Amino acid sequence: MTSQPTDSPVQAASLTEVEPYGVERIPDAERTASPFDLFRVAFGGANTFSTCVLGAFPILFGLSFWQGLAATVLGVLAGALILCPMAVFGPVNGTNNAVSSSAHLGVHGRVVGSFLSLLTAVAFFSISVWSSGDALVGGAHRLFGLSRGPLSYVVAYALFAGLVLAVCVYGFRFMLFVNKIAVTSATVLFLLGAVAFADDFDPSYAGSFTASADAATQAMFWPSFIGAALIVLSNPVSFGAFLGDWSRYIPADAPRRRVVGAAFLSQVATLLPFVFGLATASIIATRAPKYVDPAAPDFVGGLLAISPSWFFLPVCLLALIGGMSTGTTALYGTGLDFSSVFPRLSRVRATLLVGVVSIAFIFVGRFALDLVRSISTFATVIITCTTPWMVVMILGFFTRRGWYDPDALQVFNRRQRGGRYWFTHGWNWRGMTAWWVSAVLGVLCTDIPGQFVGPLGDLANGVDISLPLSLAVAAVLYLSLLWLFPEPRAAYGPEGARWVRTKETPVPPITGAAEHPALADALR
Repeated sequence: MTSQPTDSPVQAASLTEVEPYGVERIPDAERTASPFDLFRVAFGGANTFSTCVLGAFPILFGLSFWQGLAATVLGVLAGALILCPMAVFGPVNGTNNAVSSSAHLGVHGRVVGSFLSLLTAVAFFSISVWSSGDALVGGAHRLFGLSRGPLSYVVAYALFAGLVLAVCVYGFRFMLFVNKIAVTSATVLFLLGAVAFADDFDPSYAGSFTASADAATQAMFWPSFIGAALIVLSNPVSFGAFLGDWSRYIPADAPRRRVVGAAFLSQVATLLPFVFGLATASIIATRAPKYVDPAAPDFVGGLLAISPSWFFLPVCLLALIGGMSTGTTALYGTGLDFSSVFPRLSRVRATLLVGVVSIAFIFVGRFALDLVRSISTFATVIITCTTPWMVVMILGFFTRRGWYDPDALQVFNRRQRGGRYWFTHGWNWRGMTAWWVSAVLGVLCTDIPGQFVGPLGDLANGVDISLPLSLAVAAVLYLSLLWLFPEPRAAYGPEGARWVRTKETPVPPITGAAEHPALADALR
């Protein structure tokens, strides 16, 4: 997989030229990105300091290094397998995944994807700003004696969030440029960190679940292991709503296996920052245990406490570069999609609005809430709700044999009615039912030790079964509903349906607000 030549339209345009496209189908002439570009954006968005923070959670949950490594590998691989099929919608439809979901949830039901992407963006944008801001303030304190008072954090968060917001406003080309730099530089800095901590690292770190631990502690092993794996898994799955934002610039005739492979490998590669966070957390637990106290964990502070003085500057650079990458990949897609839900807002205005709301959430979360508990609970619940939506999308793609009507997908964005995906008053209750039933059941069965336990969280003796249960329920329920209540034959391609039945139903004509210059400008 190689990058496109520099004379391609996407690459040749000025970085300071604001991206003109919203969620309308990208013209074929402009779709000159490659699967490798998708790899760089997706990996760059996760090869960051905030991923290190997530990588520290297995240690915070009391696991040993090797137990934590097993949970991390399990979470990354499972998440990558769930995520990678979501990459194909962008090249096929030339638009983002929320718009593509119209085919399976209905013209109006596509707002579910927009809502999930908004929550995910706020959560992971906040993680990037929090972790990077804390690292910058902590590094400046060690290097220059900067006060670590509230004012320093407020200024650091505001400046950092402002930089991320500026990149998102300029759009895809600027974001791709940032991620090109981030992939290489962050990787070099992580490898440099391996040198910095090599002498202190001990893979035999035992954690809390040792042979001498009491019975009550031993009973918490599997809940802690599964909980840690789910938090790791939340990172790759969080990209599910966003992959189409970047892959829509890949030509429709690009080999699908390469697109899917790029998405999968981009997440496998994140084992680098995850293992860095895991290894350094085990060092912190040994040398500075107060920083991994479950009552008030502070991974960033602990990392700075154990770092050699020459590594303070690399930590600050890692925080700056990586945070920019994570923040832009999280915020860009949500601003893009939000503009389609509220067409009076341009892409730029929608991005600014979502950014301001996210910044407000950042300050509230940092100064008024339990930060670590908020991150882990919010991330797990979001993923529990997002994964069933992804299951509906993937199975829908399979049953449709990858065929979609690009014009009918845009009915919502044009404020029209009718078309192949109108179903029942704009809602496809089959996909909607499969999503909400499995999502609600997953939340009810969530069990995060010491943080959030749903009403049905104890069904498996403290082991969190929310994700596998919601996955299975979504798949079985969706396929059953498609078989028992067939969709219109017109929603499927020339080759017909796969695995499910269809019925002959007239396609309602597309009517309503015609696309005119003012609306076209608004959609941009």
